Amino acid sequence: MYLTITEAAAALRAGETTSVALTETAFAAADAHDEALGVYLRRFDETALAAAAKADAELAAGVDHGPLHGIPLGIKDIITTEEGETTAQSLVLDRSWGANTDAPVVARLRAAGAVITGKTTTMEYAIGTPDPDKPFPIPRNPWNTRHYPGGSSSGTGNGVAAGLFLGGLGTDTGGSIRYPATSCGITGLKQTFGRVPKAGCVPLGYSYDHIGPMARSAEDCAVMLAVLAGHDGRDATSVDRPVDDYTGGLTGSLAGVRIGFDPLLDDSPMTVPELEPALRAAIAELVAAGAEVVDVRLPLYDELTTTTMVGMTAEAYAYHRPDLRSRWLDYGAGTRQAVVAGALVNSGDYVQAQRVRRVGQRRIAEIFATVDLIVTPTSACGAPEVEKLTLDSIVDALHTPYWNALGNPAMSVPMGFTSDGLPLGLQIIGRPFEEATVLAAGYAYQQRTTWHRRLPPL
Repeated sequence: MYLTITEAAAALRAGETTSVALTETAFAAADAHDEALGVYLRRFDETALAAAAKADAELAAGVDHGPLHGIPLGIKDIITTEEGETTAQSLVLDRSWGANTDAPVVARLRAAGAVITGKTTTMEYAIGTPDPDKPFPIPRNPWNTRHYPGGSSSGTGNGVAAGLFLGGLGTDTGGSIRYPATSCGITGLKQTFGRVPKAGCVPLGYSYDHIGPMARSAEDCAVMLAVLAGHDGRDATSVDRPVDDYTGGLTGSLAGVRIGFDPLLDDSPMTVPELEPALRAAIAELVAAGAEVVDVRLPLYDELTTTTMVGMTAEAYAYHRPDLRSRWLDYGAGTRQAVVAGALVNSGDYVQAQRVRRVGQRRIAEIFATVDLIVTPTSACGAPEVEKLTLDSIVDALHTPYWNALGNPAMSVPMGFTSDGLPLGLQIIGRPFEEATVLAAGYAYQQRTTWHRRLPPL
């Protein structure tokens, strides 16, 4: 099932398909491929098909909840759903956490008519690397199952790419939406910090966490964000401001838009030779869509990337310290390694990290005073092999953590492949709360390219 959300929505309203048919096709794809890909921790076949039948009955009766009505979506298993327990893919998390209730974002998707197909795989507590000694699936990349699909929103990323659902929710603390998006050849958006409420989501780093949409296209992400965005008082970081029109500006034209470009080719030891020509080709398409592109240099790049890693691990350690002391071996080895690093961060380090964030926000605002958007690569290379996966190799490859320190909206869209057939991603970043501009640029790019239409060789 390789329709986009917007294509499936049009087909539903034209009578060319039904929500039940879409959902059955999604589960058939899971039957065929999930054993190899490790997408699901738990499927909701019975309740999903009932929701799909209800969606069809409502449409037949003239009740239309909008473009997500009847659309099958997957939910990362650190976000609560009423169907059952949330595990965070861990033996440690109390299975009563969240009390089988819908997180606000899930409740909003249901109110919009979406069909929730199940809970998808993640890194344990959204950090670390998979541990084969634990009783959970090891997610794989549909473009080459020897390779990782990126994380921590692994199951949502490879599930969308492989057609097991049309879109889904991920979370992003250092790149965990954008990393699987670039690795699997799909689109993923980390919105502005506070734009989407995080209540009902197992925390990793309180001041870095985001929940956001993952789908085939920027247009699909715009449709999802229109439902997800908005204040919720249960999240202390949720921002109370009106929700913008994210789909109205998807015209395909970037006339009058000024874009700053930093290729970051020398900022990772893992940069592959295919990256630069892919970036140059992407820039040419943005210019052809009407944008003016100028060179920029991201300020404090190393410092802000480090700030995210220092702050995230410190905040994660604060959350996990009691369980680490009493249940050390119940954690996966990669999670232990990542979280316990936070014990080495003292109060002075943490405060200094917050000061660097504030300086960085001022410095990046100076650049955004001269440009409307910034583009960079999402990652320096394609996804690594699962057997060679290390936390250091992930951090060294990614160009995403910088933006978690700052909180700006950032989206990854497919822009090509490595020589061994693994996807590469273009990262598009905007001013705070200007997701509409980011989405408009991604849409314009995807109107001129077909990378997001490419299908993995399953």
